[in-house]
Amino acid sequence: MRIWEFIADKISSSQIVILMVVIQSEGSSPGRQGFKMAVAEDGSFFGTIGGGIMEHKLVEMAKDLLLKGRFQPFIKHQIHQAEAGRDKSGMICSGSQTIAFYYLDNLNFTELDKIVQHPELSVTFSENGMLSDTKNIVSCEVVVGEMPRWTYIEPLSTTNKVYIVGAGHVGLALGEVLSKLDFETHLLDHRQGLNTMEKNTFVHSSQVIDFHECDRYIPEGDHVYVVIMSFGYRTDKIVLKALLGKKYRFIGMMGSRKKTAVLFEELLREGHPPSDLNRVIAPIGLDIKSETTYEIAISIAAQLIKVKNC
Repeated sequence: MRIWEFIADKISSSQIVILMVVIQSEGSSPGRQGFKMAVAEDGSFFGTIGGGIMEHKLVEMAKDLLLKGRFQPFIKHQIHQAEAGRDKSGMICSGSQTIAFYYLDNLNFTELDKIVQHPELSVTFSENGMLSDTKNIVSCEVVVGEMPRWTYIEPLSTTNKVYIVGAGHVGLALGEVLSKLDFETHLLDHRQGLNTMEKNTFVHSSQVIDFHECDRYIPEGDHVYVVIMSFGYRTDKIVLKALLGKKYRFIGMMGSRKKTAVLFEELLREGHPPSDLNRVIAPIGLDIKSETTYEIAISIAAQLIKVKNC
């Protein structure tokens, strides 16, 4: 469940919700721009603004705000340094973040329902409130002026999508690991009736396709991650040839260094530009001396997180 669905569900049952949105972050702040947390009248909450003592204090603050009635949106600065003064967060990880607070009730339901039903929209947060917008943006935009003025706009469709090409044992393990993280996962393979594909109920979708046409099933985009781990060398090459030159946030391939070098040499001889091959991370995964399928899956997931959070 996304945070917007959580909020709409609570408001539809006549509850009040306090929404906290990180509109700006700097340095090593644990709460990155765009992080959100909703605190409902029944004591339940969803999301995070960075965790730790800072989040605990602001959740308690949100609970107090629930009792005080409707308020005008406001922002609160949190500085993660011991000597920060009155804006210190209680954390010492350095960095800072600015959090906007919103009071949401049944007067906001129409707007929230629009946000839930139309993920192609963007949302504008400002001192005047929260408003869905048809403005076509691909990344967040923020302007924080003299308090109490600010504007933060973000696209709703910033879902990070991972396409796992290859439904073997590592694909099964990776699907399970990614299901615990902030990724929407899709599984592709060319083999019918594959046992490990049928077991992979962790992914959002799975399809049997022709690998020669896999570019038809994997859209380009800044929030698209491609993980190639097909049955072997031959099918990896088919997949790579279909995807080279496409624009993804990340594309990586599983395999030994020797296999990768031989495959890349073949593709170079066939006329594929070095610049396209240089974008392919192979072997995929952080070097943690992985041996088991889950260790390999965790190393790949960690690499995806690293790229996502850069």
